[in-house]
Amino acid sequence: MASPKEIRVIQLIDSLEPGGAERMAVTIANGLLEKVGFSGLVTTRLEGGLKTTMNEKVEYAFLNKKKVIDIKAIIRLRDYIKANKVNTVHAHGSSYFFAALLKMTMPSLQIFWHDHFGNRVHAKNNYFLLRILSVFFSGVFTVNEALKNWALKKLRVKYVVFLSNFTSASADEIPVTILKGTPDKRIVFLANLHHPKNHILALQSFLASQIANEGWTLHLIGKDKQDDYSNELKGFISRNNLNESVFIYGSCTDVKSILKQVKVGILVSSYEGFPVTLLEYGMAELTVISTDVGYCSTIIQNEVTGYLIASDNEAQLQSAFIKVANESHKNATLAKNLNTFVKINYSPEKVIQKIIAAYQKKYE
Repeated sequence: MASPKEIRVIQLIDSLEPGGAERMAVTIANGLLEKVGFSGLVTTRLEGGLKTTMNEKVEYAFLNKKKVIDIKAIIRLRDYIKANKVNTVHAHGSSYFFAALLKMTMPSLQIFWHDHFGNRVHAKNNYFLLRILSVFFSGVFTVNEALKNWALKKLRVKYVVFLSNFTSASADEIPVTILKGTPDKRIVFLANLHHPKNHILALQSFLASQIANEGWTLHLIGKDKQDDYSNELKGFISRNNLNESVFIYGSCTDVKSILKQVKVGILVSSYEGFPVTLLEYGMAELTVISTDVGYCSTIIQNEVTGYLIASDNEAQLQSAFIKVANESHKNATLAKNLNTFVKINYSPEKVIQKIIAAYQKKYE
């Protein structure tokens, strides 16, 4: 077995725009810095705000890939790998395709694919290309047990590991976002504005709860594509006179600074894998409302570490909003319980060691 210092690894991701998979790629690259011989991060298609959260010691490269099969981008990555003597590629999400192309030109590389897509198990897509290219994978990381079982059944790889997400207690960031509203009555929804995050459910339930009349405000943090999904939300806000109670900020990189300004965090997706957002809420000691999808119920135990509601259930979400607005003492208990649970079960050290052990598997 190779020692950790013999592992020279890059995290491969399509972009650094704020998102769960993207945040995990940066967090892993940062976490591996002092544990392995080399830790780098490479984006294929697009840079983004998360670049500022990367440790300056992480060796970074941007390939500026313009098309699906971009020979120039592959050559740029090959040069980077040769210059830094990389032996392991940790490919996140859809970047598996580019990693497989690279493997064809550099057979000695070991490729690990990290599956962050929570609805893959239920999707109608048969993922033919993924299943074919999985022959190039040395192993697969999944963000929940259902995805692990799917990978073992569907992919041409035997080494599959459930890898819990994690979040670091400290991160270098520049606080720039100042939230509107009363500090003790702010609710944050940290998620890009797109399906399946179900922002419209949050707006409908927030309106029906009437807690806006008591000074509570809802803050939507995440990429705004200015598309039909976004327009629906903005139309709802305008029609229901919520312009002084619901605020859309777009993509923000100073997440920890934002979470220090709120008391309640919500995640009401229709489906999820393992949302990093819940861990970030927990580390910030927020009272949390979450839908019971994906791995969420493992983190949020109803009325123990937060409020867990059924997916797409407006009445339950409305009720949860009313509870957090009127039960401040209970809120503090739930928030403390979640903070303790996250610190005990999702420490960076445990997950990083599990990742390194997987990288070493090839050498056993």
